[in-house]
Amino acid sequence: MTADLASMEAALAQLRNGQIGAQAFSGHARAQTALLATLPPRYTEVLQQLLTRLESSALFSEESCSFSQSALLDNLQVWLDKAREQLAKAG
Repeated sequence: MTADLASMEAALAQLRNGQIGAQAFSGHARAQTALLATLPPRYTEVLQQLLTRLESSALFSEESCSFSQSALLDNLQVWLDKAREQLAKAG
């Protein structure tokens, strides 16, 4: 599962650098089904909410969106950090 987290962190870095878009990152994150199945259900719920907001924010400019895309990216990193902690406790 740590490889799945590392893969998501790499994809998040690519998103921050503009190498991939929000849709590509979201698809990658949602494809981590084994990781999501290992984590408590609330992790999937929170991730889905963050990804929905990220996809929505990609449709608008930063100024017209009600939430900051950079803050969403920071929240995705927090999610990854918490998921890593959860896996460490469970394993």
